[in-house]
Amino acid sequence: MRRTLTTLRTLAAALCGTALVLTGTAATPAQAAGKALTPAWELRDSGSDARFRGLAAVSRTTAWAAGTKGTVLLTRDRGHSWRNVSPPGAGTLEFRDVEAFDARRAVVLAIGEGEASRVFRTDDGGTTWTETFRNADPKAFYDCLAFFDARHGIALGDPVDGRFRVLATGDGGRSWRVLPASGMPEALPGEAAFAASGQCVVTARGRSGGRDAWIATGGAASSRVLHSADRGRTWTVTGAPVPAGDPARGVFGLAFRDRAHGLAVGGDYRAGQPSERAAAVSGDGGATWSASARPPGAYRSGVAWLPRGRTTALAVGPTGSDVTTDGGRTWRAFDTGSYDTVDCAPDGGCWAAGEKGRLARLTARSGR
Repeated sequence: MRRTLTTLRTLAAALCGTALVLTGTAATPAQAAGKALTPAWELRDSGSDARFRGLAAVSRTTAWAAGTKGTVLLTRDRGHSWRNVSPPGAGTLEFRDVEAFDARRAVVLAIGEGEASRVFRTDDGGTTWTETFRNADPKAFYDCLAFFDARHGIALGDPVDGRFRVLATGDGGRSWRVLPASGMPEALPGEAAFAASGQCVVTARGRSGGRDAWIATGGAASSRVLHSADRGRTWTVTGAPVPAGDPARGVFGLAFRDRAHGLAVGGDYRAGQPSERAAAVSGDGGATWSASARPPGAYRSGVAWLPRGRTTALAVGPTGSDVTTDGGRTWRAFDTGSYDTVDCAPDGGCWAAGEKGRLARLTARSGR
């Protein structure tokens, strides 16, 4: 039996040997019979062949996706149909991140050197867009963005003159300013952020006025995570036990369910390369990180906590998806499809996106 999740709040039991409980939902016949429920991705026809690395889950019914060829899609019917709401004339841009506040308001980031890095905002569901930032510094390259609330947000750029560059907005992305570099630690040689899933900078969202943000890095001798408690003005840094020592290795995605509990995923993005330590966990706001005892079996680029749960999260990458039910200490594969990013909405709707127009919604499947 296959069942669409209507109120997925948390997957609350280990996948091996016990039933998965869908908190907040009525018991299904499979549950009543003692059958295990496991997560599964249900592919939706996007009508596009773009690669979607930007994803914003608004609810069980609504999600935004941003990708190659300047493509932005929006669904309001659980992914059964996707509307192309791409900004006019954006066909040459590479969108790598989207942050949405609801079905009408969203901000998208295009990456690249110099003027290729741009930010757009819509207030009418993509009917019209306003370009609110265009990078004028040929040395700057922006990778991802995140919001603390509907007004305050930051965008992360690779190091310029030896320090990561951060943009800030206080009006919902309608205007941006470069923050002073004095509060940013020096970058390591070769260190950068990966524009792989829109998760190289994240916040602990959920409360108006939040101030904590984290940056994921790689490409250097060691992988690191930076933390700011003042919306990007000053940062501290610590090492993360994720593969490093090569431009293709590092932390690719972060997720924090609150100010303390964080997950990091990454590895080596090159096909066929091993990533034995592809995940790590923090319980102190990113001050320290511990390697997962049983990480995903390969590189993972995206990670997301399930809403209202304390221990369950999803990780995705080009070779498959994994679930943890113990706060990131151990992971178990549940899908072999290719996805680059994953996001979950406050009401429990979880979505994934990736190459060749792949967009999917999380469902549950009963065991035998």
